[in-house]
Amino acid sequence: MTFSIVARSVDGDSWGVAVASKFLAVGNAVPAAVAQVGAIATQAEANVAYKGLALAHLDEGATASVALQRLLDEDPDRDHRQVGLVDCDGTAVSYTGSACYPWAGGVTGDGYAIQGNVLTGPEVVEEMERAYLASDPAAPLAERLLVAMRAGDAAGGDRRGRQSAALLVVKDGAGYGGHDDVAVDLRVDDHPEPLTELGRLLELNDLFLTATVEEDKVTVTPELDAEITALVRALGHDDLRSWTGHENYEMRVAPSGAWIDQRVLTILRRTGRAAQGDD
Repeated sequence: MTFSIVARSVDGDSWGVAVASKFLAVGNAVPAAVAQVGAIATQAEANVAYKGLALAHLDEGATASVALQRLLDEDPDRDHRQVGLVDCDGTAVSYTGSACYPWAGGVTGDGYAIQGNVLTGPEVVEEMERAYLASDPAAPLAERLLVAMRAGDAAGGDRRGRQSAALLVVKDGAGYGGHDDVAVDLRVDDHPEPLTELGRLLELNDLFLTATVEEDKVTVTPELDAEITALVRALGHDDLRSWTGHENYEMRVAPSGAWIDQRVLTILRRTGRAAQGDD
């Protein structure tokens, strides 16, 4: 009752899962991933224990195919399960049990597994694969996964309709403040257009919860520092640190104040000048 894509990035640094379904809070049941280990989607009559078990098998050195076979061998209800799994090396496997509701099936390729059940037809996974392969390999994995999901949805998706979607991407040190591996963990639990809403949240995630890349860092010169100070004071703050903490932009300004993210500087100029009464 779900369609999903599980993948490893081309550079081998990120693993992720994107999923959508006519099911409440699909992100609670389907996706799991650990950086440098792998990623899994468990669906249909999802066995949520698969998530921990599969990642443990992979962490112990099992390949995706071996880990999947272990899951199935230990599950008497395997005919009702559907699974996509990608290991640390990008080897991908997809399994659809014979008792899954039609249309059900999947495709795999280098670094990705795409699968779904209760779909309008095979065109859903076919279009997901086409869109994923046509997307920019250098783009962030989260963006490529969302491109695939939108293509599957446009092709018909879950034949019962839409309700929820989720996106999980992991990468070493990519979490908030660099303290864990969760680069993206977004869920739309109940919405008439869950993938549209997921795309909006991904844009916010990029702004608030990711670190600034080098090319977006603007050096704070004495002249710019004076401008920034005037702008944040117009907004009711004593200094840049106070303003960024209030607005949740702390990931995009150097703790020392040596640089500021270009997008955040643009936002500060727009809001600060409005507060100053400038056009």
